[in-house]
Amino acid sequence: MLLLLVVYFCYQILQPFLLPIVWGAIIAIALMPLVKALQRRCSLSLGKGCMLVTLVALAALLVPTIWFSGAVVSTSQDVATALSAGTLVIPQPDASVAVLPVVGEPLYKAWSLAATNLASALNTYAPQVKALVSSGLSAIGSLGGSVVQFIIAILISGVVMSNAARCKTMAGKVAVRLLGDKGEDYVGLSIATVRSVVHGVIGVAVIQAVLAGLGMGIAGVPAAGLWMLAVLVLAIIQLPPILILGPVMAYLFAVDTPTVAVIFSVWGVLVSASDTVLKPMLMGRGVDIPMLVILLGALGGMMMSGIVGLFVGAVVLALGYKLLMAWLEPADKIAQAGTEAVLPVVATP
Repeated sequence: MLLLLVVYFCYQILQPFLLPIVWGAIIAIALMPLVKALQRRCSLSLGKGCMLVTLVALAALLVPTIWFSGAVVSTSQDVATALSAGTLVIPQPDASVAVLPVVGEPLYKAWSLAATNLASALNTYAPQVKALVSSGLSAIGSLGGSVVQFIIAILISGVVMSNAARCKTMAGKVAVRLLGDKGEDYVGLSIATVRSVVHGVIGVAVIQAVLAGLGMGIAGVPAAGLWMLAVLVLAIIQLPPILILGPVMAYLFAVDTPTVAVIFSVWGVLVSASDTVLKPMLMGRGVDIPMLVILLGALGGMMMSGIVGLFVGAVVLALGYKLLMAWLEPADKIAQAGTEAVLPVVATP
């Protein structure tokens, strides 16, 4: 009874930090191979390698965030200035917008009204505009909180990576207590699965976002960086980038030449469909688990508990698959899965 009370109060005390801790562990698992590569090629100590990777990860988070914040403020000021001066010009929509399924006709009507009489459009759609602005401000506030959490998580990942040997040993002991003699093998499988999801989900999302941003930049789409960020978010949560690129295509058909619009449309469709080729190539590498099991675990986990569920769901389903295989046939070869992906034991010089 005393043990349960201690565990309960420990959980309550640590609950505000659980999400950053989980993310810190995920980031550490994903970045540890990079630390090892730096140690080999640059003759760095473990501590210096971890510090360098942590600083680069922080820069990779903060630089786009600062740029995004500046772009939002600058764009908002420009729109407000043009709106107050009466110089804000909205192009007429292309006729193809009206034939879009479900949203085509109302979108075409609202767009046409805004292009011909912006003041009337703002009065007509005032509730929708207010709701949109409110949602945007809420999203920006939520994004700020998420950035702070990720800063903490990256710092935690640096601590985890610099203590990789002790963390691996502790995880192995806990797993042995919970799962028996094969516990350490399951730790290796879990680490390999997390890396597989990072490559297959986060990696593919980054590739799609960069390709989409490149296409929008060449096509001259306004605020291409913001749309690229939106594509990244959609791809991470496993929604097709065409949800962002589709309206961009319609915009180009309305304001640019048919050649540019058609070329970008083909590019956008290829970018949106690229995950069907990239995921089988990247997801499941280094793990003796079917790619479909990892993908279903990632998607189901995300639907159950958000972005962290991408990793937790994949790990749990991979472990479940291995336990099922061990139950169906002798588990003599279970140690083959993920043993090379275990956090390496590194002696600090």
